[in-house]
Amino acid sequence: MWMLLIAVLLLTGLTAALWLYNRIRSAQAEAAFPPAGSFITVEGTKLHYIRKGEGTPVVLLHGGVLRANDFDQVVERAAACGYEAIAFDRPGYGYSERPPRATPADQARLIHGALKQMGVEKPIIVGHSWSGLLALTYALHYPDDVSGVVTLAGAMYKEGYPAEHGDPISRLAAAPVVGPIFVNTVPGSPLGMALARSSVRQAFAPEPVPAGYREAALELWLRPGQFRANREDILAFVPAALEAGRRYREIRCPVVIAVGEEDPYGTREQAARLKRDIPHAELREIPRVAHMIPQLHPELALEAIDRVRELSGAAPSVPVKSISSETL
Repeated sequence: MWMLLIAVLLLTGLTAALWLYNRIRSAQAEAAFPPAGSFITVEGTKLHYIRKGEGTPVVLLHGGVLRANDFDQVVERAAACGYEAIAFDRPGYGYSERPPRATPADQARLIHGALKQMGVEKPIIVGHSWSGLLALTYALHYPDDVSGVVTLAGAMYKEGYPAEHGDPISRLAAAPVVGPIFVNTVPGSPLGMALARSSVRQAFAPEPVPAGYREAALELWLRPGQFRANREDILAFVPAALEAGRRYREIRCPVVIAVGEEDPYGTREQAARLKRDIPHAELREIPRVAHMIPQLHPELALEAIDRVRELSGAAPSVPVKSISSETL
């Protein structure tokens, strides 16, 4: 009996210590990587975004780990090329709040509402990785309010998605009672940090992780709220992709599908399937490029955006080759 009591007390103490440790780390992360943009409230949910430049609006939606800053280099280049570039922290990521429901359709609605408040009309929607589905969902729900879509290493279908058959960590994080304990203790622990480092390396492989990216990813991604949002998005992907995938043929706006030939996540197969579902889409398979296109190859992202702009009938932007990368 005494041994059981001691074990319970030790476990409780360890849990409390890890909980406090994660709270301290979260505060330190937010001090080290503060918000860089502005805020807008939609349906009671505060969203953080970065906005720069004037011209054709382009909305940039990050994947499943970090925040709007994933597109920093794309924002700078686009703003210099005659675009109004807007990169959002998706709900629950970076400094955006997470509403009780945040399916891809819910997130599309919040972003659409934010753009309406901001006076942004008919943007080009760009989705990287998980947000390939989000960008296409936006086009399906608001066909009259979008000029075109770009998917960058996009995930669009449940078949081939890494968590197609379930994800134990995500289910644990979403479980009642145990879930809150898990997300507030394990992700920021030494074990969680080690697993996260491996995940970041895998996301960039076989290309290198940019200097400084790993630090921001680990510190911000492993905050309890953002980690939970990420796991909820993983669980929400399969049913949302199943529903949206049946309707991709309805999309009529210009679409450019960009995917790296060395992407390790099966996105080439998804890109080819999307091309079959949207015959008028342009498919770009890029040699010597892997998954993290916005971070490592911003010029390729901008080329795809330029192409959608051209197809949509807008005036072309300044050619990418005329802009010195040293000045950006």
